[in-house]
Amino acid sequence: MRKFFGVLRYVKGYWKYGALNIFFNILSVIFSLFSIAMLFPFLQVLLLADAAAMQKTIDGGKPVFHFSATGLTDSVNYFLAKTIHDEGKVHALVLICAFVITNIFLKNLFRYLGMYFIAPIRNGVVRDMRNKMYTKVLDLPLSYYSEERKGDIISRMTTDVQEIEWSVMQSLEMIFREPFTIVFFLVVMVVMSPQLTLFAFILLPLSGFMIGRIGKSLRRSSARRQEKMGLILSIMEETLGGLRIIKGFNAEKNMNGRFRAENEAYTNISLKMYRKVDLASPLSEFLGVTVMVTILYFGGKLALDTNPTMNGSLLITYLAIFSQLLPPAKAFTTAYYNVQKGLASAERIDKILNAEVNIRDAANPVAITKFENEIEYRDVSFAYREGEIGWVLDNVNLKIAKGKTIALVGQSGSGKTTLADMLPRFYDATKGEILIDGISIKDTRLKDLRSLMGIVTQESILFNDTVYNNIAFGIDNVTEQQVMEAARIANAHEFIMQMPQGYQTNIGDRGGKMSGGQRQRISIARAVLKNPPILILDEATSALDTESERLVQDALNKLMQNRTSVVIAHRLSTIQHADEIIVMQKGVIIERGTHAGLITKNGTYKKLHDLQSFV
Repeated sequence: MRKFFGVLRYVKGYWKYGALNIFFNILSVIFSLFSIAMLFPFLQVLLLADAAAMQKTIDGGKPVFHFSATGLTDSVNYFLAKTIHDEGKVHALVLICAFVITNIFLKNLFRYLGMYFIAPIRNGVVRDMRNKMYTKVLDLPLSYYSEERKGDIISRMTTDVQEIEWSVMQSLEMIFREPFTIVFFLVVMVVMSPQLTLFAFILLPLSGFMIGRIGKSLRRSSARRQEKMGLILSIMEETLGGLRIIKGFNAEKNMNGRFRAENEAYTNISLKMYRKVDLASPLSEFLGVTVMVTILYFGGKLALDTNPTMNGSLLITYLAIFSQLLPPAKAFTTAYYNVQKGLASAERIDKILNAEVNIRDAANPVAITKFENEIEYRDVSFAYREGEIGWVLDNVNLKIAKGKTIALVGQSGSGKTTLADMLPRFYDATKGEILIDGISIKDTRLKDLRSLMGIVTQESILFNDTVYNNIAFGIDNVTEQQVMEAARIANAHEFIMQMPQGYQTNIGDRGGKMSGGQRQRISIARAVLKNPPILILDEATSALDTESERLVQDALNKLMQNRTSVVIAHRLSTIQHADEIIVMQKGVIIERGTHAGLITKNGTYKKLHDLQSFV
């Protein structure tokens, strides 16, 4: 149950609700017990028909009360005999019925109050877990996601959290209430008949052992089931993102077969899991009835003995109380199974929550609010996994003076994007360091570092929101006039105003309602509005047609004015005016210089240039 208590760590902010829940549950159990215990005086009213026996009980005087079966029996018999003698049996029955109704009312009132106060815990814990997971997803470095399936992460944030909500959180009320019911009832049963209760203590642990064995198996099945759901969501995410390619290559049959295979595996695991869950109720009922019949047998022997230690009324009352142990025991068993099922999801969630965030602020970060002189890559090497054979970047040295434009070119996989991604610390150098104005970027606050930079990528990253909110993304206290001015600089204002609601038009998922050139200009407008001193442009025009490229390139030229720019480009025509061109190959800088100088060298850059000119 260590994992269960691990989930309950989220409850620490809700202890006052938990205390109220426990308090009202205890009251509910007490009044429930009183309601059942009234069966004994009811039977006594029916059985005290002998006037001589009743008179003998009255003549014996009021007994001294002591907390035992005999003490309780003598006290109740005297009270009933006195009431029947003075008021009659019907009056005694009226008193008993009124007492039972009052107890039942109070029992259910307190039970409702117990459920009322556990609802904020159940829902609040799940809310807090979702919030913590989303925050952790934002905090984790990009390298974490290169090792994980996007669909599996979504599955953990949705399906697994929902599983905890249904399996663990809804079991809290039973887990907090049923143990009190079982303990209270057992205490009364011990008082009524220690011998019979001894049999219950012997038989019930055997039942618990059998239930526990099935629970462990259920937890393993649930973990496999959630993993399969992650695979299914991954396939769905890939399908929705790649429908054009799937249809274009007539791959519907292949994708359908892949999805059906994973879905069939998920269904088979679910069948096994639900069969184990469904076994909980009949198994616990069978074991409970077996224990009850055993107690009935031994209790009958005690009542029928020549020197009986309990009378018939007490035995029937004892059996009635014991029978009330079965529902809470059964509910507790069901809750245990549900918790086991939910804990498999908790383990999957913990893999995200406990994942190491290796890119974080320094213990005492240096304040950096502006860029004054230069950026320096000093002996920088990088591998995605430390100890991995082969470096993505190998001993790179590079200086970028303020106001200069540096272009990175080379074949795919040469390390261009990685080199640029290390500047805002999407990745940290495995060896060496990167400095801004002589300060290592690892010694700065991440928020301060990234506030100096604007990023425009090859794939426009837009959100399912309005044009206005996409341009103003991440910037506080911005005016509509500022947003419109940024759009004008990015050559976007004209087509935005032609949209149905202008700047308040929703652009759909990933900006799907706009063309590629329009999406890119919105991204540029976002960078313009941020007004950063450092720009990172990752092949910002490579996916566009000629006309869109011209408009976007014009917007980029405006954006790059008076800024330090790192430009990653495949189209060499777009970077001919860069202050320095860095040619990379297999993580190493092999050439550097101006466009004209590199052409004169007649090296790798010249070959790349000639190939594009030929094309």
